[in-house]
Amino acid sequence: MSGFSTLLYKELLRFWKVAFQTVAAPVLTTLLYLLIFSHVMQGRAPVYGEVPYAAFLVPGLVMMAVLQNAFANASSSLIQSKVTGNIIFVLLPPLSYWDFFAAYVLASVLRGMVVGLGVLLVSLGFVTLSFAHPLWILAFALAGSAILGSMGLLAGIWAEKFDQVAAFQSFLIMPLTFLSGVFYSIHSLPAFWQGLSRFNPFFYIIDGFRYGFFGVSDINPALSLAVALGILLLITAFSLALLRNGYKLRH
Repeated sequence: MSGFSTLLYKELLRFWKVAFQTVAAPVLTTLLYLLIFSHVMQGRAPVYGEVPYAAFLVPGLVMMAVLQNAFANASSSLIQSKVTGNIIFVLLPPLSYWDFFAAYVLASVLRGMVVGLGVLLVSLGFVTLSFAHPLWILAFALAGSAILGSMGLLAGIWAEKFDQVAAFQSFLIMPLTFLSGVFYSIHSLPAFWQGLSRFNPFFYIIDGFRYGFFGVSDINPALSLAVALGILLLITAFSLALLRNGYKLRH
């Protein structure tokens, strides 16, 4: 396991060396979302019963930060290595494709969790939150960051230049994140858009994560977790198949 631990350390060091950019900047950006949307939308967007809109908003923003940063970590690391050519130093050692996958995804999970924790701690200075079910919070945070870390790895494998990764993030990750119920409850939407939202996998992650705070949700949290784990298994299997075949890495 020395190869796995070395690659993991390299990936952790890569984002931690520039923590001002990879951790502090996303926390500040998310805090601005909180301050602006909580002021503009307070009292205008119906949410759960007596839950204030600002409190409702925080879990969604935390999970949005977790997802986006988990994706960015794996995708940016891999495409930088491919473009600069130093990917060869990762491919030459006798690392199994399991080691490769686990190191990149675990590093992405850790970055997502660090950023999410930073957003949560800063938000507590502005909003009072309850923590009704902490284990559900942890479960959805881990599942969501692992899914997006795996998707980031897929994007990095597929892409051949930086703008392809940027397109993947701009046209897939960003719309799915913003249309997943971060800023609203789907029950405030017309019936058609409620139904359409149920096809968005990010909706289940954010809705289940929010359940951990308030004990209420739009969907049964057990169903949401089952959907998230199912997606994680599918993406993991696909990623491992590509790594085993050396798609766009060894060939």
